[in-house]
Amino acid sequence: MTITQLEYVVAVATYKSFVAAAEKCFVTQPTLSMQIQKLEDELNIKLFDRNKHPIAITAMGVAIVEQAKIALAECEKIQDLIQSSQNNLAGTFKLAIIPTIAPYILPGLLKSYVKAFPDVKLQIKEMETDQIIVALRNNELDAALLSTPLEESNIKEYPLFYETFIAYFGTDEPALKKRLIVPDDIELERIWLLNEGHCMRNQIINLCSDQIKRLQADKPYRYESSNVDTLRKLVDNNGGLTVLPELATIDFNEDQMDRIRYFQDPEPVREISLVTNGHFVRLTLLQSLADEISKLVPEKMRVQKKNRKVLRIQSAKL
Repeated sequence: MTITQLEYVVAVATYKSFVAAAEKCFVTQPTLSMQIQKLEDELNIKLFDRNKHPIAITAMGVAIVEQAKIALAECEKIQDLIQSSQNNLAGTFKLAIIPTIAPYILPGLLKSYVKAFPDVKLQIKEMETDQIIVALRNNELDAALLSTPLEESNIKEYPLFYETFIAYFGTDEPALKKRLIVPDDIELERIWLLNEGHCMRNQIINLCSDQIKRLQADKPYRYESSNVDTLRKLVDNNGGLTVLPELATIDFNEDQMDRIRYFQDPEPVREISLVTNGHFVRLTLLQSLADEISKLVPEKMRVQKKNRKVLRIQSAKL
């Protein structure tokens, strides 16, 4: 039994296809099939039912695949221990970031992390939460930066900071007469929202759940954006309002800052975490990312102030 054979077995179990698994492992399909056959012969069992499409895992195969994941993770831990002792992080790290965080964290992260850890090759992509969960389970990602809690089995969460939601209004909106607002001040028939599939959209709807039926009220048009900055521009040019994460206001000019309003206590916040699958062991590298990300956010977000009342918005999926 070899580490390579275990990698091939996990790949076939993940993609339910010998062809797809071979592509992901960068080997030919005959090579992968031959190695898995050798392992099956050695163990005297069948791991996969090749007569089904997509390929099915046998009952014993399920247990062995889970054990193979643990074994591969333990092998990775050896490399992590060596890198930690030598204080020399290296290798490829695949990271996903949800779109409502990426514009405010990614530019600074790339600049600082590459300088601090030049031997680590970051492969970063924007993905929505549901896609990230699937990719983590399929070992296609090392980690992701997103809004939690996910309440998903075999997913580990490492909270980094808490980001307040603020309301952003068009000029002359009635709510601007108030210093602080409440959820009832969010008129859903006038709000600009992210597209379905974005967890922040669901968080905003949850915040204003008492008015949810009003979301379907008749109006001349309704446009849903996939970009937080587009929401701000829509308000600037068309009026109405939107709800933004606080980091989105960092580059606001004076006029724009005059049109934001914070919520009364308890403030609505979202928890931002690095998440991995349950088998992830490259904790030294993960910690290096966590440290660099934390430097990019205001200290008040990193540390919850004592006696500060907050409303922890759940990262619910539609």
